[in-house]
Amino acid sequence: MTQRITLFMALVALLFGPAVAGCGKKAGSGKPSNVDYYTCTMHPSVKSQDPKGKCPICGMDLVPVMKKSGGEATAETSPQMQETKAGGEKQGGQMQGMEGMSGMKPGGEMQGGQTREFVVPVERQQQIGVTYAAVQRKPLRHTIRSVGMVVPDKGRNWQFVSRVDGYVQRLDVKSPGEIVEKDAPLLSIYSPDLLTSEREFVELLRMRDQAKSKDARETPERLIQSARRRLQLWNVTNEQIAELEKTRNPQQNLTLLSPFRGVVQSVPVEQGKGVGIGNMLVEVADLSVVWVWAEFYEDELPMLKVGQKIDITAKSYPGEKFEGTISLINPFLEEAKRTAKVRINIPNPDFKLRPAMYVNAELAMDMGEGLTIPVSAVMPTGTRSVAFINKGEGKLEPRIVQLGSKYGESYEVQNGLHEGEQVVASANFLIDAESKVQGALNEFEPSPNESPVKP
Repeated sequence: MTQRITLFMALVALLFGPAVAGCGKKAGSGKPSNVDYYTCTMHPSVKSQDPKGKCPICGMDLVPVMKKSGGEATAETSPQMQETKAGGEKQGGQMQGMEGMSGMKPGGEMQGGQTREFVVPVERQQQIGVTYAAVQRKPLRHTIRSVGMVVPDKGRNWQFVSRVDGYVQRLDVKSPGEIVEKDAPLLSIYSPDLLTSEREFVELLRMRDQAKSKDARETPERLIQSARRRLQLWNVTNEQIAELEKTRNPQQNLTLLSPFRGVVQSVPVEQGKGVGIGNMLVEVADLSVVWVWAEFYEDELPMLKVGQKIDITAKSYPGEKFEGTISLINPFLEEAKRTAKVRINIPNPDFKLRPAMYVNAELAMDMGEGLTIPVSAVMPTGTRSVAFINKGEGKLEPRIVQLGSKYGESYEVQNGLHEGEQVVASANFLIDAESKVQGALNEFEPSPNESPVKP
């Protein structure tokens, strides 16, 4: 008898045990039959079967993810979300979506065939710091920036080299940095050879003057021209030769004069020191015009042209701009840095820009007008860019946009947006998380051959 009772109980447990256990589990969890699981709007990777659970990462209340007929799930964080799904009309027993994204032709529709609006309550947007920006048309300016160094103009730099053997009789400039005016004395050299040449020149002038016939003056005249040329090659100026011809008084010392107003760059000799042919005596730089060598990347070189105006700024003169002109673009690139050097000529009458000074070069170009949105309003997905459009009352719409070039803190919009629309400009990552939880981007996958069409 005992064996029969035991066998009967085992049979009952085998037949009705799973059903009883399943009912008890459903009653204990309290999860509705149309809910697949619960997740966090901030962390979609969190999945739970507890309707009253909390997110283990941020502590927020979990929201239900509803089951679909096809076995997929979509999340609903508030009753208003269901209102956004009622935008289509049923035809032939199937849900016909909206014609496509707002402002896009059928060729630019989503694969799912309907606009996927979703709702983030206004209070929630305020909590996560959502701000909006208007899609607006404005002038586009592209700016190229570089760093350069000031160097003297090679055509305005003069090194005096001794062309005779002699001695430094007197130094009129003592050290680098002194400013000298045009025709100011730099130094004097005593040279026996130069004194002899001057005496010969004076003697030839006397012979020419004493000649009584034209034929007798031809030979001294030829010798005078040769002597004058020899003195010029020894750094004697035309004015000094004319003075010698007038006074007929040879000078023992040759005085070198500055050819322009400039700055003494170096004085390697001393008073009384002997110098020979080829020795450098003094170096003077004219800084009224200086060069700036700046480096630009290879992709920026097609935008540069000889003769373009470019602004130069220096930390030493905050708020002040120097206008330069591009005079040379070196066609050879530096292999490691992929840059080319560009020479910029800058007027510098006050000698403010000094050799070896670092400066900033900035070239602004007018690129016309275009439709723009802030850089922060774009969510890059790797293959496409998405912007979230404000539809009012907490409703948002994700939309694929085709972007042009970046100009400062703005992108040029080529396709997908209309002037005057409002886009989310901050907290985009949080809005993107909300849209994924609510399934707004589940069907937001274009076909491989699809391309956006201009509105």
